[in-house]
Amino acid sequence: MIRGIEKVAACSVLYAEETSARAVRNFTAGVGRQYIGEIGKTDNGNVVVTTHLYDGKKSLPLDIELYQHGDSLAEGKKDPEFKKKTTLAWELIDKSLRRGYRPGIVLIDSSYGNNASFLKELEERKLKYVRGIAKNRNILFKDKSGKTDSIRIDEYAQWISDEEFKEIQIPGEKPRTVWVAIIEVEISKLIGQRKIAIVMSAPAFEDAEDIDERPCGGCLR
Repeated sequence: MIRGIEKVAACSVLYAEETSARAVRNFTAGVGRQYIGEIGKTDNGNVVVTTHLYDGKKSLPLDIELYQHGDSLAEGKKDPEFKKKTTLAWELIDKSLRRGYRPGIVLIDSSYGNNASFLKELEERKLKYVRGIAKNRNILFKDKSGKTDSIRIDEYAQWISDEEFKEIQIPGEKPRTVWVAIIEVEISKLIGQRKIAIVMSAPAFEDAEDIDERPCGGCLR
């Protein structure tokens, strides 16, 4: 069984994510006022960090850890039991690595993807990754004079010509078509070039209702 999982892991995506639920009362451990995804706003609730393996067809749950909100602990965020969500995610990823489950790619959302320290940990472990990133994140680029300047990613996307976007068909239960452009830039707070996939729902920027940016570490080299 373990060997089977190891084979799956080598060609699978390992993804870390958060799941939240509203708490009516404060009797449950870890409850605190925080963003609750199921209702789309801040309220009293619980958050758990989980890891899964995904092979393109099925998802295999691996581990789960309860996030202890500072308000639920005697000494708040100074309490020895307090751990940030990114710390919990790392502990779960490391647990998978210790088992021998080394994934082809680690997938993380923007809540972790905007954390430079988290990404450095991924790179130190030589893990390839794809992450979501906030549209207002600054990237660094060189102008024609060679001077380094910064600009928001969503603003930079408007400069990319329509010809640079390639049409990609995404199969599945609900197939869809997206247009993708790959650019190579520096991201603020990180050293070195990163490749960013800018994904749009239409071939032209002005017609796109959905625009997404996903920087990659090693996965597009």
